[in-house]
Amino acid sequence: MKTLIESNADISYKSPGKFEETRFEKIHNEIFKNSADASIVVAREIANLIISKQAKKKPCVLGLATGSSPIKVYEELVRMHKEEGLSFSNVITFNLDEYYPMTKENNQSYFHFMHQHLFNHIDINPENIHIPDGTVAFEDLNQYCIDYEMNIKNAGGLDFQLLGIGRTGHVGFNEPGSHINSGTRIITLDHITRVDASFDFNGIDNVPKRAITMGVSTILRSKRIVLMAWGQNKADIIKRTIQDEISSEVPATFLQNHSNVTFVLDQSAASELTRHKTPWLVGECIWTPELKRKAIVWLCQKTNRAILKLTDRDYNNNGMSDLLVSEGSAYDLNINMFNVLQHTITGWPGGKPNTDDSNRPERANPAKKRVILFSPHPDDDVISMGGTFSKLIKQGHDVHVVYQTSGNIAVTDDEALKFAEVGNDFVNDNNSKVNFQSAIDFLNNKSENEVDSIEVRKLKSLIRRRESLAAVRYIGLKDENTHFLDLPFYETGHVKKNPVNEKDINLVADIIAKIKPHQIFAAGDLADPHGTHEICLNIIFDALKKLKPNAYMNDCWLWLYRGAWHEWDLHEIDMAVPLSPDEVMIKRHSILYHQSQKDRVMFQGNDSREFWVRAEDRNKNTAKLYDALGLAEYEAIEAFKRFDY
Repeated sequence: MKTLIESNADISYKSPGKFEETRFEKIHNEIFKNSADASIVVAREIANLIISKQAKKKPCVLGLATGSSPIKVYEELVRMHKEEGLSFSNVITFNLDEYYPMTKENNQSYFHFMHQHLFNHIDINPENIHIPDGTVAFEDLNQYCIDYEMNIKNAGGLDFQLLGIGRTGHVGFNEPGSHINSGTRIITLDHITRVDASFDFNGIDNVPKRAITMGVSTILRSKRIVLMAWGQNKADIIKRTIQDEISSEVPATFLQNHSNVTFVLDQSAASELTRHKTPWLVGECIWTPELKRKAIVWLCQKTNRAILKLTDRDYNNNGMSDLLVSEGSAYDLNINMFNVLQHTITGWPGGKPNTDDSNRPERANPAKKRVILFSPHPDDDVISMGGTFSKLIKQGHDVHVVYQTSGNIAVTDDEALKFAEVGNDFVNDNNSKVNFQSAIDFLNNKSENEVDSIEVRKLKSLIRRRESLAAVRYIGLKDENTHFLDLPFYETGHVKKNPVNEKDINLVADIIAKIKPHQIFAAGDLADPHGTHEICLNIIFDALKKLKPNAYMNDCWLWLYRGAWHEWDLHEIDMAVPLSPDEVMIKRHSILYHQSQKDRVMFQGNDSREFWVRAEDRNKNTAKLYDALGLAEYEAIEAFKRFDY
């Protein structure tokens, strides 16, 4: 069987079971730049296994997972089937789990998920597909689970098991407390697991409380296991799984007992691993300017000292003696890093005219810049950089905000019904862009899991649009500088989106070409619950690549802001824009114009705070961190990272 190592010669993989031994890690893992590249490698290993089994005229038994992690793997397998002739005629599949109770017809069922993403697009024999049945009578579940185990055994056992991981450390639905000897069974879902699933079910109240899952022992009997994890939200649990001791409180740690397992991670998911976060504690480092900055900020936070108060002993006692030797003294290191961080702070996000800009994050010229602020949803602009947005306008720049998606799925039915009823009372249907009575009738009779009608989606989009206009007017933006793209990939009426196509990219490219900006601000926060930020950012990257040959792009800088879930770490920040108390209030009020997103946020992630509270707390915390380093004390700071595209 070819593994990831053999099937991907350009990746420096070691043999499974002979992974890189560091002082901390107990499971072989490989880190990729992004999930797309990683998924292609995983799909290639699966394809090679299928082909090798076909050559031996043997079945290939795959254990499959659902959720967001394996979607790109399935897309690549489908592509290989359609374009390269990969056949699944010898493949037998067993899925890890299914919600209980759950009908196959339900859009949230894993039966629906697997057919939507894989089975409907390949030549697998339907009789070879096995997915736990969420409709089995409760009194028959015990025997059903025993039979599921026997079916796996009779098929010859799992040749390959694909896994994701939940924030509780569950694999399959083996929640904390699961035993290493557990088999296929019914299990009660952890509250955190249900919170994480609430995005897909439009609220936690709609998430089933139980599920059928393969057991830990079932998974561990697989001949080969690959676990995938993407994004910052998985970083903490990945570190616990790979570096901590085996514990039933983190069921994924049982994988440490398997001799042929690989964790495939993107950089965000791997960010808390010691060799990634603090490599100087693992071994000798090549001290690049970026790593020096990361290490010294970490040292300040660990010792609770300002930069200029760090001593030789602080460096020596924390794995950084080689850095001290190369630089000469703590004093030299400290003063140099103090200046580097000090130079990130500016009250002029568009550049300060008529000044020496050699130590400033932005250029002084041109004094008045054309600026595009891309906002994935119709509130990310003010949530993430409302204060900077306001400064750019007040300082005379030609600022344009571009909302990439309509954001309609984030409007509750109750909120939409309220607006529709008001509109119906006030506007004659024939003169309205929305047939309000049609929307009212649909919402009053909407069934569970029913996708919104076009009229309702149009209504919800208009709600988000009008809230956005009110918010940016409040901070001084002209209506003609507000643009709504309503990118087609988003317009499905539910959480799952359409694939991005050329029309999406062209819409973004066209607005950039029209404005010819000197600055672009875009959302670099990839931790949003349903992935829209990442999709929107990749569309911008594709558009910039397309436009790069144009001369005006040589003067265009790209700045990335973070959204409602995470902030840039201090060592990553290239521009820190301080806000006064009055500017914090301006930002708060602009966010509050988005009334449909207040109080009952549909896609708030694992943070129960409202968006304006999260944003304010995050900005104030960034200011406190700068203050703790011995830099100037501010009320709040918005942070940005420059990206070279």
